Amino acid sequence: MRKDRTVYLKDYRPTDFIIETVDLAFELGETLTTVASEIRMKRRPGAGADAPLELVGDGLQLAGLALDGRPLLPERYECTSDHLKILDLPAEDEFTLTIRTHINPTANTQLLGLYRTNGIYSTQCEAEGFRRITYFYDRPDVLAVYSVTIIADKARNPLLLSNGNLVEERDLGDGRHMAKWDDPFRKPSYLFALVAGDLAMIEDHFTTMSGRDVTLRIYVEHGKAGRAGYAMDSLKRSMKWDEERFGREYDLDIFMIVAVSDFNMGAMENKGLNIFNDRLILADPETATDDDYARIEAVVAHEYFHNWTGNRITCRDWFQLSLKEGLTVFREHEFSADQRSRPVVRVDEVKFLRAHQFPEDGGPLAHPVRPTQYLEIDNFYTTTVYEKGSEVSRMIATVLGEEGFRKGLDLFFERHDGGAVTIEDYLTCFEDATGRDLSHFSLWYHQAGTPLIAASSAYDEASGRLSLTLSQTTPPTPGERVKKPLHIPLRVGLISPNGDDMEPSSSSGGERTGDVLHLTDTEQTFVFEGIGAAPAISLNRDFSAPVRVRFDQSRENRLRIAGAESDLVARWDTINALALEVLSRATAAIQAGDPVDTDSELSDILIATAEDERLEPAFRALALTLPSELDIGREIASDVDPEAIHLARNAVFSAIASSGRATFQRLVESLREDGPFSPDADSAGRRALRNAALAYLTVADQSPKAADDAYRSATNMTDMIAALRILAHQFPDSTEAVEALSNFRKRFDGEPLVLDKWFTVQATIPGAKTLDRVAELMGDPGFDEGNPNRVRALVGAFATGNPTGFNRPDGAGFRFFANFILATDPRNATLTARMMTAMRSFEALEPGRRKLARAEIERIAEHEDLSRNLRDIVDRMLKS
Repeated sequence: MRKDRTVYLKDYRPTDFIIETVDLAFELGETLTTVASEIRMKRRPGAGADAPLELVGDGLQLAGLALDGRPLLPERYECTSDHLKILDLPAEDEFTLTIRTHINPTANTQLLGLYRTNGIYSTQCEAEGFRRITYFYDRPDVLAVYSVTIIADKARNPLLLSNGNLVEERDLGDGRHMAKWDDPFRKPSYLFALVAGDLAMIEDHFTTMSGRDVTLRIYVEHGKAGRAGYAMDSLKRSMKWDEERFGREYDLDIFMIVAVSDFNMGAMENKGLNIFNDRLILADPETATDDDYARIEAVVAHEYFHNWTGNRITCRDWFQLSLKEGLTVFREHEFSADQRSRPVVRVDEVKFLRAHQFPEDGGPLAHPVRPTQYLEIDNFYTTTVYEKGSEVSRMIATVLGEEGFRKGLDLFFERHDGGAVTIEDYLTCFEDATGRDLSHFSLWYHQAGTPLIAASSAYDEASGRLSLTLSQTTPPTPGERVKKPLHIPLRVGLISPNGDDMEPSSSSGGERTGDVLHLTDTEQTFVFEGIGAAPAISLNRDFSAPVRVRFDQSRENRLRIAGAESDLVARWDTINALALEVLSRATAAIQAGDPVDTDSELSDILIATAEDERLEPAFRALALTLPSELDIGREIASDVDPEAIHLARNAVFSAIASSGRATFQRLVESLREDGPFSPDADSAGRRALRNAALAYLTVADQSPKAADDAYRSATNMTDMIAALRILAHQFPDSTEAVEALSNFRKRFDGEPLVLDKWFTVQATIPGAKTLDRVAELMGDPGFDEGNPNRVRALVGAFATGNPTGFNRPDGAGFRFFANFILATDPRNATLTARMMTAMRSFEALEPGRRKLARAEIERIAEHEDLSRNLRDIVDRMLKS
């Protein structure tokens, strides 16, 4: 076991030795794999002549060690399973180190390094998995050219893949065969990949903008090749889009994706050989929902875009992780917006940010986009690094404009191609390309927490002058009590009484570019001249900055925005905020034993939006979707009572359902599928609106009949799972729900990814009884506690998506979860640490539940043999 050691950004220093090339040879065996690494390196200029070479490992068994072809005597090195130190190096600056290690891929349940499951050898080396293969520097600033030879039994492993281009393959005459891959591009060890086994393959081709032909291959389990077509189509569209939007052309002769079923992450961007969790590759109408199709499209694009933002240009150290992840998420989001509906995609991004990143920013696990220290880097693959990092790049584009952003990014690609760089290098490119000083803006990378914008306005009818006062505060976060004012770009719209946008004749009080106000101080007042009537003010249009806004406008103005705002993101945001207010008041009424005011105006807004055929169906579906129980809890923020929230949401939902029954019935009938399934955005939007209306109709009728009919007549997985969820969540004990759940289980036996949906539907049934259901489902033959997808679908969904079931007032949900975490941690520390974040907001619960939750977290913390990953998470949670 490695000692806990905090790593600090301030301690960064280059390695004493530079690695030029790495030649790897694998002799694959199920329980004994031999890895030979031949590393050509040289002493870094300025490094001491007597500096030893120190490499890291993780659970390795050294089988041989040689320097320039001569075996090293034991007195010339020190070696443990986690560390190799070579002393008395030759005076010559250049030398070749040869290391042989033995590893057991089958016993590697952590799914890091090289592992074997379901007959497939696979690797996952980000962030620090390569050290489980051989002793190495294993850090992102060590870039080298790799050559990889793989030797394996041909009958069991007809497929031998690695990064780069295939340069040789042949039989060895003894039942084994070999393949050699060369990657001409320098890369860090975390991008190394190897796959071996027996898989099916689909192939296509792409012609780049310079006329090169690139072979495209996707490898999947036998019998599932027909489900990889949408992923291939997404890949080709991604390649074309990246050329057209950012001028980025693919650089190898082949691009490969391999889908595996046991994988801790979603996907991995290894150079030329992406390895994917199969749930993000496989799709057909009978097994995948519209959400699955959209996610496949986005993740395929994300990993492909990494070829430039992550691979060709990588991070100097792991503190710069958002340099590749945040920037690539931004590129992914822009791709999705161009492929689908820009406002709908943006609303989904905002919902995700608020549901996941804002709570992280406001809790014990808060950290800056670029942290300054970590104990375990795996725990910093967070929504702050990814999603908030994306928002920071989006704000740079807002501040500089589209043309300025493109100039800066082009300079970044030109200046740093082949390098390992920092956030400062990234920002400097935008400064140099545009002449704009971003030193103040850069605080977004260095300061944790979500800013709160307080707004007030005054309108003088006689002068036509509008004054808008904005102030910003950021709450304290762990280790950072005092916050500085940020540069916050806020898009603003002024809406006239008849619903039109108003353009002021002039403005003053601070920088304004177009419709963007640049809030740079703690408080500023912006003055607009030439305003002919008192406007409704739409603040933070398009969610231009990842902030909270408190603006006590009149209800009349807010209703004007909800009904007439041309910026659909702001329109949705206003509708959502009005719903949250109603739901929060209803929760307080239930807690006080008072009657619930379900607010007829909210019903009117939602029903009118649902009926407005000028709006695309996907947007109407989003507007109809009430904030979740978790959303309401985050809005209430303290002394959260999940039972009261559940009752309040049901009351408001029922009131809307009753008021709009005729509308919902009409939508259900008019939006029925009348042709073959298509995963395109318009078709998906119509299905989303129909299923949203179906949920309301079922509640209005207080009968499972409509949902049961929809389940029985469904011709695709989107409609089937939507109807099943309505039945199970609204009428869990009904004959219809029991029969539908049984039918679904039998119909999709042997389809693990589909059964994941079945597990999740049941894990998220509201109420205390669901805990017993989850415990029983863990004994289902389709549940595999060693597969991360199964675990997340059942136990993870229960902990993160069932507030009443997980937060039972007797603490049984917390005890169950803690027991599972402790049992699973020795087998897969990456999985348990990420799942543990489900309890990060426990301090917001009402006192009884809060005490019980803390007790279970403390029980986990008291366990002596926790992994570093899990120890890091629980210790930080208990410091809150």
